[in-house]
Amino acid sequence: MLTALALIGHADGADRRPSFVVILADDLGYGDTSPYGGWIATPELDRMAAEGLRFTDFHSSGNVCSPTRAGLLTGRYQQRAGIPGVVFADAKRAAHYTGLQSSEVTLAESLKDAGYATALFGKWHLGYQPQYNPVHHGFDEFRGYVSGNVDYHSHRDNQNREDWWHGLEKSPEEGYVTHLITRHAEEFIRRHRERPFFLLDAHQAVHDPYQGPGETILRGPDSVADHAELRDVKDIYRDMMIELDRSIGRTLSVLRETGIAEDTFVFFFSDNGANRHGSNQPWRGFKGGDWEGGHRVPFIARWPGRIEAGSVSDALVSNIDLLATVAALTGRKLGADEGPDSFDLLPAFTGPGGTEVRGSLLIAPAQPKNLSLRRGDWMYIGAQGGGGFAERKVGDHTFGGPAAHRFTGHVNSDIENGEIRPDAPEAQLYHLGRDPRQLKNVIREHAGVAAELKQELEAILARPTAPHARSAGY
Repeated sequence: MLTALALIGHADGADRRPSFVVILADDLGYGDTSPYGGWIATPELDRMAAEGLRFTDFHSSGNVCSPTRAGLLTGRYQQRAGIPGVVFADAKRAAHYTGLQSSEVTLAESLKDAGYATALFGKWHLGYQPQYNPVHHGFDEFRGYVSGNVDYHSHRDNQNREDWWHGLEKSPEEGYVTHLITRHAEEFIRRHRERPFFLLDAHQAVHDPYQGPGETILRGPDSVADHAELRDVKDIYRDMMIELDRSIGRTLSVLRETGIAEDTFVFFFSDNGANRHGSNQPWRGFKGGDWEGGHRVPFIARWPGRIEAGSVSDALVSNIDLLATVAALTGRKLGADEGPDSFDLLPAFTGPGGTEVRGSLLIAPAQPKNLSLRRGDWMYIGAQGGGGFAERKVGDHTFGGPAAHRFTGHVNSDIENGEIRPDAPEAQLYHLGRDPRQLKNVIREHAGVAAELKQELEAILARPTAPHARSAGY
């Protein structure tokens, strides 16, 4: 791989700063795409991986939607950013009124202050109230929805409210969500081809409701009976993934057409693992939980001429590391309170495939008691179960937890017949190097290791972890 200095330089001697495109998928599993050996053919992602760097040990900092987005934008563990869980659409739930506070310094704000054009198209999910809108967090442009999901055609949220915005105003548009995000991204790139920009393409695919471009409307006055009764959800899911893959290909094509591909760093990843309709293979668990399938997701980085084409890294990294990485690539020194948990990924981009970036990583499931810590090959989970969705009904969106083992065929020493064994330990410890599928909880055999990791987890909650913050005495 190339050196960091070569990464920052430009082959033609120009002093144009790099642009950044983050393509964020929703609920997409490790085993859903073909670059990761998945069940859906995704030729555009195959091409992106062939032209860039594919990571095999990348983790979303949260195992559900809102926390990961908070971690991405702030470079801090979401608990510090005040978004430890989902910001719900239902106004009867207290979390509906929470959101990303204006005191948080976001990736978009820092780049906007540096002269970048900034835009977010698609999903926000960091606050429903006007004060939390993306335009108050550094985005010059926002077109999309503020909730966790909308009907792909009518753009109504799961409370049946219209939810398609242009900045601070509701601004309905006709079209399939994936296609609208793609169109707005393409227009933004073309308009800003002469200046550096930051574009966050926050796709809804492959989150429910399950609707391909040809599917019927499910929410609103024009809704019809659930088409899933007539067509297998797996088939719809595949169609949604195919449209997402085409969107990625279109975005990369526009960068080439405008002549700025070599000046643009593109990142692709998912906000958490898949639910039962997707695949997290070879990992165990679903979205929301702290077993590997809930948070180990695809991550591909592409920058032609700067990142070695077709390379692979097994470095432990996370979405919260993008803030420090972008700062390094733009020559910006972070303050002690900016991205206090964000590590610069340049060593992983430029060094051998196993180059270490961070020694440990905090991972937050849907249930706070299951807060977990990864260090090296060790994974410590602070309570029984996966800590995520635990609905026992197979057809439910929140199906998961121990009960899901009867559906998936997964095996674990703490679980029998879909239930936690009465004699199971109160917490969990796995060595992923020897037991990547997390078959055996070895916390009793390695109680000392578990105690060290628990102590480290508690220390992380009390202080920042990134070198620039620690050295500043934050």
